Amino acid sequence: QVQLVECGGGSVQAGGSLTLSCVVAGYTANRHCMAWFRQAPGQEREEVATIDSDDVATYIESVKGRFTVSRDNAKNTLYLEMNSLIPVDAAMYYCACGSVSPCAVVVVAAHPDQLLQEWGKGIQVTISS
Repeated sequence: QVQLVECGGGSVQAGGSLTLSCVVAGYTANRHCMAWFRQAPGQEREEVATIDSDDVATYIESVKGRFTVSRDNAKNTLYLEMNSLIPVDAAMYYCACGSVSPCAVVVVAAHPDQLLQEWGKGIQVTISS
């Protein structure tokens, strides 16, 4: 059984930075695609970034240049470094993994629950202005 646990969330001022981590436990040999999603209150869930086993990353436009997704396979950990945070970035952030290929936001966004088989429970990011 695969488990994903997010950590590193919290409250930060606008313009600040925060790095989220997602520790993956269990058998993930065929789960090469990893992703971050977020959902703000009253909003639909939004894909943020993906990264595949070759460390090829894709992002939604609104976070390009501000967010960086990375992974450490030796530590079974996914990261999301968030800089220049703005109020609209406030949300519950979720990590997920799956076997979808290619691993890209434009592919996963269509059917995330079908394409990514494992999900974390989420962690809150709050941004004060």
